[in-house]
Amino acid sequence: MTPDVERIRFTRHSCRLSENRSVAPTDSEFATKRHAAKVVRRLKADYPEAPCALNHKTPFQLLIATILSAQCTDERVNLVTKDLFRKYKKPADFAAAPIKDLEKAIKSTGFFRNKAKSIKACSTDLMENHGGKVPEDLETLVRLAGVGRKTANVVLGTAFGLATGVVVDTHVGRISRRLGLTESQDAVKVERDLMQLLPKKEWIMYSHRMIYHGRAICSARRKPSCDECSMNKFCPQIGV
Repeated sequence: MTPDVERIRFTRHSCRLSENRSVAPTDSEFATKRHAAKVVRRLKADYPEAPCALNHKTPFQLLIATILSAQCTDERVNLVTKDLFRKYKKPADFAAAPIKDLEKAIKSTGFFRNKAKSIKACSTDLMENHGGKVPEDLETLVRLAGVGRKTANVVLGTAFGLATGVVVDTHVGRISRRLGLTESQDAVKVERDLMQLLPKKEWIMYSHRMIYHGRAICSARRKPSCDECSMNKFCPQIGV
């Protein structure tokens, strides 16, 4: 283990600074930020054009797909939305659809009753209060049915290019912990740690690239392919 990796293992949480902190960062805090910068550089090199894993053509389609992705794989969601978006094209279509029809259409994504209820309520809200358009600000988005901070970050980042936070799915959380960028199992805390470490301009693409890296190299279901990983020289491999 290199000295840098050893320092990261024990000091990876030291850079959690409050926004109002006036004390200069310590050497260990700079070390952790340097480590994060290495991760960003390698992800950029390995996955320069990493698109969103959820197929969509409009911000509204991305919103619906992200709601469906809760406790479901992106692959399954893409299979479902292929037919779903042919039948229901706009918020008005979803708002008018019988709830039983929506439940049947999305059943294979799991938790289909709650998801159908949220999608119908969200679409109705968009029609009644937002002119049928997806809002472009976080506070308004999270007030819609079925929309939490993660979903809002996905839509704002991918559809509108607005870096409001870091999307933390299972891949992002798992690999960020293995790399020593966070210790937390809680997605909100992981996001807070990453927002402290990563430049804001990297918030959106970091998540997309991590998802591809998780599928290709740093898997959860099988042993990670560390020998094939471009980050193996500086990754502390925490929990591997």
